[in-house]
This record gives sequence, structure tokens and C-alpha cells, in this order.
Amino acid sequence: MGKIAQLVLHPLEFKAALKLKFLRKPLFPLDDTQATPELKRCYELLGKTSRSFAAVILELHPELRNAIMLFYLILRALDTVEDDMTIDPKIKVPLLREFDQKLELDDWSFDGNAPTEKDRCVLVEFPCILKELHKLKPEYQRVIREITKEMGNGMADYILDENFNLNGVSTIKDYDLYCHYVAGLVGDGLTQLIVLAGFGNPDLYDKSSDLYENMGLFLQKTNIIRDYAEDLEDGRSFWPKEVWSQYAEKLPDFSKPGHTQAGVYCINHLVLNALSHVKSVLTYLSSIHEQSSFQFCAIPQVMAIATLALVFGNENVLHENVKIRKGTTCYLILKSRTLRGCVEIFQYYLRDIKKRLQVDDPNYLKINIQIAKIEQYIEEMYQEQLPVGVKPVESDIYKRVKERSKYDKKVIPTEQDEEFRFNIALTMFLTAIAAVYFYSK
Repeated sequence: MGKIAQLVLHPLEFKAALKLKFLRKPLFPLDDTQATPELKRCYELLGKTSRSFAAVILELHPELRNAIMLFYLILRALDTVEDDMTIDPKIKVPLLREFDQKLELDDWSFDGNAPTEKDRCVLVEFPCILKELHKLKPEYQRVIREITKEMGNGMADYILDENFNLNGVSTIKDYDLYCHYVAGLVGDGLTQLIVLAGFGNPDLYDKSSDLYENMGLFLQKTNIIRDYAEDLEDGRSFWPKEVWSQYAEKLPDFSKPGHTQAGVYCINHLVLNALSHVKSVLTYLSSIHEQSSFQFCAIPQVMAIATLALVFGNENVLHENVKIRKGTTCYLILKSRTLRGCVEIFQYYLRDIKKRLQVDDPNYLKINIQIAKIEQYIEEMYQEQLPVGVKPVESDIYKRVKERSKYDKKVIPTEQDEEFRFNIALTMFLTAIAAVYFYSK
């Protein structure tokens, strides 16, 4: 179905797309993104490597915008080295382990990628990244170097792990560790930057390591579930054997006729595992105060829960890469500007999963229990349905939500203004159509 047809069939999403395109204003001007030729080129490289990430990074507060942009490009460069199977391991492994040391140089680049590697330009033009990196605050540079070192060594370890290369991910513990290296570490670095900038609860990093770890794991596990067919085609395997072996003898069996139902049960089992991170995700989001940082963290998470609901019970995952509609994306971006909006998104998709859960699913009871735990946690976050005379329990999450709600209130006038301008524009458009119709008779 075409994108236009999808929007017409989903009017709320059509409305959100129009608002996003014509009415929503960026929180901050983009003047500082063009300050030098090198910085301008860095943002061009960002756009080339990921349009979706470029869009959310450009929305960030100027205090963190350049730091997170450079952090992303450096990790993209690291990933481009790791992903390129044409690079000899004798070159690749030392380069990954020493990549953080390259960040201390004034001039370094790498042109050993295959010509077909789409993001090789980031490594070829690395000197402009280095020049801008060295302009950042020393504490921001330290965070980026530390995460690059840990991630590079993790990637090198996996390249040398024969069991992983032959059999993929074995246990759930291995699954969590793999997701830690490819996503949890990103959450680690971003959280450090947010706290250093004073944009979140001071204890968000030092006392809450499980929160940012779970943020990364929730995103990565959602992607791994969704990418089954694509990874299988590339000869890779990230679904943990501890789970899939309960439903098939070999992981590729799910894509064959006669194994579809088993494949769906396996998908749902993995969704159950991913849902274990939701409470931490909601706690983390309640701890971010600065608005652009909140949106930067919230958007991927609401996309993840929407994708998780899409893959749940969906046999198409076994044969193709499924994605949420563009219109849904627009709606989620606008809706997730407040913590309340994020919570409502999670509630909607959790109920959708629960509604479609089949009684004969082997994990029927466990999935229901997990969703009930999340729903109970959401009730604790706001405590709005208490009997008359009963005071809220001053739990940690209740206090966090209470503080975050102060910032939510500042967003409401913006949302109301967008709605007012949309209604005015719609009224004028319909009036013009009516006028043309009547005068043409």
C-alpha cells in the first residue's frame, strides 16, 4: 500500500504528518551547526549515514548537539570497520582495540573499507571529525573515548569468539551481553553526557546503571526480533539458542512451511523477554528534565514499543523486515513530547499485545503477568485512582514523575498552539474548497 493511501486510511496519522511537516517548530536554532567547514561537513556525514538519527540530533540543545553528533559518527566509524567482512581480521582486530587512541590524534583516516561499504566516507573523512572533537569540553571527550574503547574491545572479542561466529548467541546471558556492547554502552555514554550537562537527575548515572543499560537492551532486542529474516539472509544469528531451541531444531526452520506457528511462539517468547526492560525505560524517561534531551531519549523508545507490538504474533517477521507506518512514526514523535504521552503510548501497545495474545501460546500466562506488572508500575507512577482521603505513597518513581510533570506542563501550550493553527488552516482550506465548489456551479 502506498504511503499516501496509508495516510488517508489513518486520519490521525495524516494529521500528525501535516503538523510535523508544517507546524512544529524546532526547540533551538541551527546556527551553530555551520560554524566551521569541518563542522558543516560532519553534519553532512551525519545525514548520509542516518537520516532518522540526524533529525533527532539536530533537535538537541546546543550544549549537547555537537557532542552527541560526533559521538554518533565515531561509533558509526567503529561499526563500519567491524561490519566490513573484506577487512583482514589481522588488521581489523588491532584497529578496533586501538580506535580510541586514534581520537587523540590531530590527523588520522582509514581507507581500507571495500568501495561498496556505504559508510566508508566517515572513516575517509575522519580528520574533520577529529578537529571538531578536540573542541568539545574535556569531560565530553573523555566519555566518548571511554565508550569507544570499551565498544571496540567488545567488537574485537566477538570477532575472535569462534563459538559465537559458528553458532551465534547461545544463552540469554550471552544475548544480554551482546546487546550491552552494541546498545547498552551507547546508553552509558549518552547518560554520562546528559548528567554532565545538568539535563537529568544527578543520580541517573552513578546510582542507576541498570536504567540506561535497560534502555539500550530494549531497543536492541526489538531490532533483533524484527530483523530475523534479514539477518538469516546475511548468514548471521542473534536470536538466543536458549529460546529458539524450545521451538525448532535449527533457527532457519522458522522460515520454512510447517514451522510458522512455532516461529510465532518463539517471536512472542522474545517479546516477553524484551518487555522485562519496560519499567526501567519509564523510570529513565521520568528522570530527564531538559526537553530536547527528553525527546531524544523518548522517541526511539516509543518506536520500539510500537515495533514490538507489530512483530508480536506476526508471521511476516519470519519472511521479511516489517516496519511501522511512516504516519505512525509522525504521530509517535508528536505524542512522545511529554512523559504522560509516552506512558499512554506504552499503555496502548501493551493492551494491543494483550488483546491479540492467544490462549494456546506457551507463554500466555507469563506475558499476561509481565504486562500486569508494567500496568501496576504505571499506576504507581501517577497514583491518580486512589480512594478519597488516601494520600499517594511517596515512592521513588512517584517523586521522579512528579518532578518531570513540571516540565511536561511547559510543553502543553506548544501542543495547544499547534492544534489551534492546524484547525485554522483546515477551516480555511475547507472554506476555499466549498467556495470553489459553489462558484463553479
